[in-house]
Amino acid sequence: MVTVATVTLWVHIAAGTLAMLGGAIAILTEKGGRTHRRAGKGFVVSMAVVAATAIALYPLAPTTFRLFLAMVAVFSFYLVFSGYRVLSRKRPTDDAHFIDWAAVALVLLAGIGLLLIGGDWALRNQPFAPVMLVFGGIGTLLGLQDVRLFRAAEGERPAWILLHLQRMMAGYIAAVTAVSAVNFASLPPYVSWLWPTIVGTPLIFWWSRKYS
Repeated sequence: MVTVATVTLWVHIAAGTLAMLGGAIAILTEKGGRTHRRAGKGFVVSMAVVAATAIALYPLAPTTFRLFLAMVAVFSFYLVFSGYRVLSRKRPTDDAHFIDWAAVALVLLAGIGLLLIGGDWALRNQPFAPVMLVFGGIGTLLGLQDVRLFRAAEGERPAWILLHLQRMMAGYIAAVTAVSAVNFASLPPYVSWLWPTIVGTPLIFWWSRKYS
C-alpha cells in the first residue's frame, strides 16, 4: 500500500541522490563555467527538497531521532542556501536581506535544538549524544558567525568567493554524511556520521588557500 510517508520518503531519497550528483559535478567542473553554475543550482534545489521532505517525515513518525534528522536537514540546507546567497552579495556594500536573516534564525533554532537534545541524551548515556552535540555546536556557531557577518562593516567582510566555496563544500559534506548514516548504519554512529566531516574539512581548508 502506497502511503504519504512512503511517497515522501522516496522523494527524499531521489532528491538526495540528485544532490550528490549535482554537488559532485559542481566540485569537479571549472568554477564559474556553465556546467558548474547549472550543477550548483541543481544541488541547491535538490537540497531544498531534501530538507523539506525530512521535515515533513517527522510528524508522520514523530520520534526524537526523526526530529534530529529534521534539524540536521535544516542545518545542511542552510549551508548550501547561505553559500548560494553569497552570490547575491558579491559587492562589499551589499547587505543581508530579510530572507538571509530568516534563514539564520532557523539554523540557530535547529542548532540550539540539537544541543538541547544532545545534552539530554548525554545525561542519559545515549551513545548517539556526541553526534547531536557536534552538529548542534556547528549549527549554532555557524548561525552566530553569520549574524556577526551580516552586522559587519563593509571593510570587515570576507571575500565572497571564499564564503561561497566553504559553504557549498560544507553542504556537500552534510549530504554525504546523510548518505553514510543511512547506508552504513552498521558502523558506530561516531564513524558513519562524522567521517565525512573529518575527511572533508581539510579539503575545504586546501581549496580556501588555493582560491584566496
